[in-house]
Order: sequence, then C-alpha cells, then structure tokens
Amino acid sequence: MKSIIFPFVFVALLLCSCHNSKTNQANDPDSQTEMQNSQSANPSEGKITAEMAYEGVNNYCHKEYDWSVAEENPDIMYLTMGEESDSAFQVVFRSYTGAFVHFYVDKTSGTTRMVEKVPSLDVEEDAGTIELFDYLEKKN
Repeated sequence: MKSIIFPFVFVALLLCSCHNSKTNQANDPDSQTEMQNSQSANPSEGKITAEMAYEGVNNYCHKEYDWSVAEENPDIMYLTMGEESDSAFQVVFRSYTGAFVHFYVDKTSGTTRMVEKVPSLDVEEDAGTIELFDYLEKKN
C-alpha cells in the first residue's frame, strides 16, 4: 500500500510547487513589468541580431561617409563585426584615414553608441549615438 501512495504524494507535491512558482511570479511586480514590456514591445524594437547590427551600421556608414576613395582599393575602408558581449554587438568601421569608429549596438533597444579611435595619435573620443532602426530597411 505504501508503494502506491508514495508516487501519488510525490506527484501532488510536484504539481503544488510548480503552481506556487507560477503564482509567485505573477504576484512579483518586477516579473509583471517584465512580462508587460515583452508583450507590449513594438515588434520593430525586438531583439537585435548580429545581422541587423551589421546591416544598420553598414547603411549608416554608406550614407555618412564618402566611399569613393575605396573603389580602387577596398582594403583602406571597410566594415567588420567586432566583439560581442551579453548586451551589445560591436561593429567596426575603418576609414581611409586610418581612424576606426566602433559602433556598440545595444541588443535590446538598438541604440548605438559610437566611439572614434585614432590609433596612430592615441586618441579616443565619444562620437555620439544613433538609433539602429533608423538605418534598417523596413520589411513588409
């Protein structure tokens, strides 16, 4: 008889603990806010992919910088993916002048911070921010 009761008690405890976990999550204000934000988020402001980061920065760079000097020698001006962290993608633009612009694309919001670095002069400065979604082509 004990061998029959034990599995039933185990299953009942398991079901109660799962229900309690979901109830606690639903009553937690931080969980509710997080769930509301994920449900009400604008689809265009969803999770940023590496491809989206590269495409948006590429579109920005082709709009803002003169690429004609790189037509004969594409090695002097290029765009490449840099390091990735938990919260951001890095896209690196190399100018024909030897300067690098590091674009740090926030994976959640798309806000992109730019840092210009000139290695030969040992100079690094903040170059502003852009919104990645402004430079991504709209998909219908």
